[in-house]
Amino acid sequence: MGTISLEGMEFYARHGCFAEEQAIGNRFTVDVYMEVNVLRAAATDCMDDTVNYQAAYGVVQREMLVTSKLLEHVAGRIAGSLLRSFGSIARVTVKVAKLNPPLGGGAVRQSSVTLVEERA
Repeated sequence: MGTISLEGMEFYARHGCFAEEQAIGNRFTVDVYMEVNVLRAAATDCMDDTVNYQAAYGVVQREMLVTSKLLEHVAGRIAGSLLRSFGSIARVTVKVAKLNPPLGGGAVRQSSVTLVEERA
């Protein structure tokens, strides 16, 4: 087993509970860690034996375009879509962070949710 990571993916999206957040949008980062048997790809040097990074990024990008109120919902959709899209992923960890969230008067660099989902 090994871990394929896509870290620091940046998106502008319209997630949030407040109408203003959904209208104006905000900046987000996403980190994804996919546990995959990478031994065959290590031996064959063949893309068909691993997870295509570009395709995985595309899955994350599509889910970030769907407006949600909660980061938990966004992370859950990303995890589920990755597991459905790539049968080789045994377990996926997704972290979604909202940069500079509007939290009543205080300066907060980011708020985030980390979700772990395993293949049944």
